Amino acid sequence: MAFPGELNINYYKGDTYEFNVYPKLAGGSAMDLTDYTVKFYIAETRGSSTNVECYAEIPSISGTEELPNYVKCAITPAAGAQLDSTKTYFYDVEIKKAGTPYPYVYTILTGTVSLTEQVTLPS
Repeated sequence: MAFPGELNINYYKGDTYEFNVYPKLAGGSAMDLTDYTVKFYIAETRGSSTNVECYAEIPSISGTEELPNYVKCAITPAAGAQLDSTKTYFYDVEIKKAGTPYPYVYTILTGTVSLTEQVTLPS
C-alpha cells in the first residue's frame, strides 16, 4: 500500500481488534523496516497530546534473510476500556527511524475508530 493508507475501524468494546500494515515504497516494493520503531495511538482529535496507546510492533524475522516489512497492530480490551462509545476517535500508526540527522517519521495508516459498547442479541 502507498502510505498514508486509511482504514476506518468499527470496534466492539472489550474485544481485541488486530490488523497488519504492509507499507510499500513508491515503486511498489516492500519497505524494509529495519531500524524503525512503531507507535499506534488513538485520540479524540487528530494531533491531540491526550492519546490512548495501543499495541504495535514490527515483528523481527530471525533465522532468515527476509527483512521485516510489516507492522502488527491491535486495539486491546485495556485500551478499548479508555474509549467512550458516544465519540468517534482518530488514530495514526507511525514509524520512526532513529539515528538519523533528523527523525524520519512517517504516518503509514490513519483513520477513525467507532465504538459499539456491547453486542446485544435479539430476543
